[in-house]
Amino acid sequence: MEMVEEIPRSAQQMDVVSRSRAALHDIIQGRDQRLIGVVGPCSIHDLQACREYAEKFISLSKELEDRLFLLMRVYFEKPRTTVGWKGLIMDPQLNGTCDIPAGLRIARSFLGEVLDLGIPTATELLDPITPQYLADSLSWAAIGARTSESQTHRQMASGLSMPVGFKNATSGDLKAAVNGIIAATQSQTFLGITEDGRASAVTTGGNPDCQLILRGGTAGPNYAPEFVREAESALQNIEAPCSLMVDCSHANSEKDPSRQPEVLDSVLQQVENGANSVHAFMIESHLHGGSQSFPRPLNELEYGVSITDGCIDWATTEACLRRAAEVVDKVRFS
Repeated sequence: MEMVEEIPRSAQQMDVVSRSRAALHDIIQGRDQRLIGVVGPCSIHDLQACREYAEKFISLSKELEDRLFLLMRVYFEKPRTTVGWKGLIMDPQLNGTCDIPAGLRIARSFLGEVLDLGIPTATELLDPITPQYLADSLSWAAIGARTSESQTHRQMASGLSMPVGFKNATSGDLKAAVNGIIAATQSQTFLGITEDGRASAVTTGGNPDCQLILRGGTAGPNYAPEFVREAESALQNIEAPCSLMVDCSHANSEKDPSRQPEVLDSVLQQVENGANSVHAFMIESHLHGGSQSFPRPLNELEYGVSITDGCIDWATTEACLRRAAEVVDKVRFS
């Protein structure tokens, strides 16, 4: 593919991706006792602010790497219930011009910058064509609450060479995500696109590393012990790896970013109490807390503040991750 050749991955970048995928595999399969943390901005909109965030992130990640395996959220696509800014790939200029070729180049280039720092990357894959441009730069991917029930996304996930998390539906129901895991772990044949852009039949080998992500729903949060046990049972019933991630944001925080540490504290308490299936957590975090309304004139945007979901600030993020590392050290490495 021309763009992949135009913005290639170096041997060092490819090594970061391959080593991180292997580490994630071991955690999901229960052979590595560290906790996975997918942490970072709700969405990438200001590259300079996210570069600054990445510099802080890698320093803390290296310090805690013996207890936490941290990946930076590098989210370029944003699902919308109705309309709104759909992310840097779809609208890189943030002005409605929707220059998708430029957006893909910016996304691929920025992923290279993050990998150069030694940071594994995580994103949500929304458009099924996007992986053709970005998959070689990613260590972990999510299938969102609105797309977990999509056959297209389940088929796509079955062919990805990285672990994939399926979120429960926006209602809070687990069935779509569980069924998505069943489908993604199996071989699938579907209509796809080759590296040279031609339509073709694609056959996958199935993805062995799928996680169930609890993100809450319209009925409320679902991170409490009874919900975790329900999710464990659902995965055991389908004989899938019992690997859970708790999303500390979205409906679990009731869309109040300041409540994310509270959600994480509950998750960590469960880990202390022996919840061995809880392998991961997700936090939406940026340089500064909260969010700002968008669209608005770009020169009025506040630096380091999300234009999508609200985030916690860096100081709060650091405190959360240090607390998580202490719990892992106490419980799983004592």
